[in-house]
Amino acid sequence: MVWDRQTKMEYEWKPDQQGLQQILQLLKESQSPDTTIQRTVQQKLEQLNQYPDFNNYLIFVLTKLKSEDEPTRSLSGLILKNNVKAHFQNFPNGVTDFIKSECLNNIGDASPLIRATVGILITTIASKGELQNWPDLLPKLCSLLDSEDYNTCEGAFGALQKICEDSAEILDSDVLDRPLNIMIPKFLQFFKHSSPKIRSHAVACVNQFIISRTQALMLHIDSFIENLFALAGDEEPEVRKNVCRALVMLLEVRMDRLLPHMHNIVEYMLQRTQDQDENVALEACEFWLTLAEQPICKDVLVRHLPKLIPVLVNGMKYSDLDIILLKGDVEEDETIPDSEQDIRPRFHRSRTVAQQHDEDGIEEEEDDDDEIDDDDTISDWNLRKCSAAALDVLANVYRDELLPHILPLLKELLFHHEWVVKESGILVLGAIAEGCMQGMIPYLPELIPHLIQCLSDKKALVRSITCWTLSRYAHWVVSQPPDTYLKPLMTELLKRILDSNKRVQEAACSAFATLEEEACTELVPYLAYILDTLVFAFSKYQHKNLLILYDAIGTLADSVGHHLNKPEYIQMLMPPLIQKWNMLKDEDKDLFPLLECLSSVATALQSGFLPYCEPVYQRCVNLVQKTLAQAMLNNAQPDQYEAPDKDFMIVALDLLSGLAEGLGGNIEQLVARSNILTLMYQCMQDKMPEVRQSSFALLGDLTKACFQHVKPCIADFMPILGTNLNPEFISVCNNATWAIGEISIQMGIEMQPYIPMVLHQLVEIINRPNTPKTLLENTAITIGRLGYVCPQEVAPMLQQFIRPWCTSLRNIRDNEEKDSAFRGICTMISVNPSGVIQDFIFFCDAVASWINPKDDLRDMFCKILHGFKNQVGDENWRRFSDQFPLPLKERLAAFYGV
Repeated sequence: MVWDRQTKMEYEWKPDQQGLQQILQLLKESQSPDTTIQRTVQQKLEQLNQYPDFNNYLIFVLTKLKSEDEPTRSLSGLILKNNVKAHFQNFPNGVTDFIKSECLNNIGDASPLIRATVGILITTIASKGELQNWPDLLPKLCSLLDSEDYNTCEGAFGALQKICEDSAEILDSDVLDRPLNIMIPKFLQFFKHSSPKIRSHAVACVNQFIISRTQALMLHIDSFIENLFALAGDEEPEVRKNVCRALVMLLEVRMDRLLPHMHNIVEYMLQRTQDQDENVALEACEFWLTLAEQPICKDVLVRHLPKLIPVLVNGMKYSDLDIILLKGDVEEDETIPDSEQDIRPRFHRSRTVAQQHDEDGIEEEEDDDDEIDDDDTISDWNLRKCSAAALDVLANVYRDELLPHILPLLKELLFHHEWVVKESGILVLGAIAEGCMQGMIPYLPELIPHLIQCLSDKKALVRSITCWTLSRYAHWVVSQPPDTYLKPLMTELLKRILDSNKRVQEAACSAFATLEEEACTELVPYLAYILDTLVFAFSKYQHKNLLILYDAIGTLADSVGHHLNKPEYIQMLMPPLIQKWNMLKDEDKDLFPLLECLSSVATALQSGFLPYCEPVYQRCVNLVQKTLAQAMLNNAQPDQYEAPDKDFMIVALDLLSGLAEGLGGNIEQLVARSNILTLMYQCMQDKMPEVRQSSFALLGDLTKACFQHVKPCIADFMPILGTNLNPEFISVCNNATWAIGEISIQMGIEMQPYIPMVLHQLVEIINRPNTPKTLLENTAITIGRLGYVCPQEVAPMLQQFIRPWCTSLRNIRDNEEKDSAFRGICTMISVNPSGVIQDFIFFCDAVASWINPKDDLRDMFCKILHGFKNQVGDENWRRFSDQFPLPLKERLAAFYGV
């Protein structure tokens, strides 16, 4: 190989001693705990990046300067890695080549730390698109695997594992001529290597290619599975962990290959779930979670349940380490301020407009609030959580068939004298609540009082888990006479909201929010008492729990609605909320939960919120304006101005919606004196879907509250609404649809010019398969409303939407929106009667879904039904109505005499 002169010279690069000393000094200083020193070091490193050969010094310290201590050498490599990430495209060729060759020559360094650092550096260069530009990298690493020297083999494998993790996709593409066809068989040979570390690397490398069903691995799938089985009893925990991880992934990808061995695999996983090494046990426990999602789970596991259930239940106990981490021995900590990193980022859920249903309040979009997440501070996934989640999922698979395996265990656990055991029993009871609810009902009259007693257990961790478990049975509690369980439960939960332990406060607040959602107006008699407690908690809570308290107050307002609008309640609730509101700066993210809470309160209090509305309204408009201004600056000069956090604007728009909904016409003055409509015009065109979603909700609410201010903007707004009828963004589409319906009611016949902008999209959405229920209902209502104000324009399309229209509106409650939509459909039928003929049975069914329509609407129904009957004649009508289910037949006869 002939070098040209320049590179030849580069390769004879020698560090300048003075420069080297300067860099070593920096590396030493950067290990100082003092942040000021660290900041100066950062600046100096940035300056040094101006020099082309600065990176040569860094690789030199990492690979050549054996006299230095390892942490310093490793740090030099990590700084180089960051430079590669940030500036690799600007490295001169010579420098790049020098770094690459030094990496490959030192992958077998005697120190594990240095080997690992070189490996990280290699994969960082490789993932910078350099796998193509470094053709000898993979062949070289693969050949080093055969080295007699352990360090070289281990270092090369470590680097390969990192490359497989970071660049799995490109390794399996044609770009590199499919190296995996050679690499995977090579890795499989090392499953039987004498060194545990190397066996572990080999399995980890292959594992990267399971989920993507990589062709090269699928060709060798049987030999892979066979090799895995051979490693089943490996003495090295890391190997066992990787074997378990592989089997879990294979469940999803190649169940066909595992099925013949399923009995043995389940037996093996049962052992591993009890592994002495918690990391292995956790990987194995994932197996049950994944298996439960497979259709064959029920048949495969049924014979193993007597063994499996006790293992999972046993895994649900806190380990000694958990208790130390959770400060389980600290009972009172309410006066200790929270450290900021304990507070998890909150995500605001933007407003979505939905219809009320007649069913028993079971929604199809399950709330994910009651996930098994009872011990937040180690909210890292652990064996306890995984076991509980697995039990929860299995309870949903087997339902009450699980109880014979669980009840005998529960009896022992729930009344155990050791608190750790008792606590795990309470967690078990909560985990099975959803799946085994029916079968648990006979035991609840005895269990719920026992749990209510446990709320005053002397151990804080028992009190906190009991809050969660009781919340999982809230639905049943509320279905019983209130004095029996609801009242005692509520009384005790409110005491726990004021517990002296922060974890208990948090669990009680969350549980109480769940209870509020289930109980709704059942809570009205106790409002004074509830508010007393929640307001007292304001003065007591540290930062993190305050955020959860806002949620409990907002949920209370949503649940009791206008019953909150009493002077004495307002007097209790508003001053502390407004005090917090005045304390918080515009940049403070704590505004999110507070604004959400105020939005619910404003909607519930209605006119009761008037004294507070002006400053709240002004601040929301300012937040929107500030965010938009910042976004414009950032668009124009991204390097000068950082992008704003748009959540501030979203939450502010949602609170404005809450104000408009609560205050109705009283908001008119505030709207008149502000530029909110101009701001909304910008928000409706924002790139971020959540911003558009919230601005359309506000548009609908302002249309209802003070249309005189919206009307001048309709010509600008309607085309934007039309382009947002895109069901890819479900919630945006839903709110835009709803707003169009509200606008049409206000516009009346003047809606005519805008119908072509929206009608085709709406008809398309209502006919789409798999459209969520909420969107279907809002689409149907809006089509009905458009037909109500402009029947001549909409009726010709009747036949294209009448069937899905009828089926989507039969389940929603009688209300104003349903009323206007049905008036629209009746008007359209009178304009285009032939459009409904083929689907008349669906229309009959939808009409029958009304409990008590207004008299004139009932007359419209009557006229259409009798008109149809007269037109087809009695004989045909009888044949037609014989197809009706009996309840429908009886109902139409009773209400409409047909």
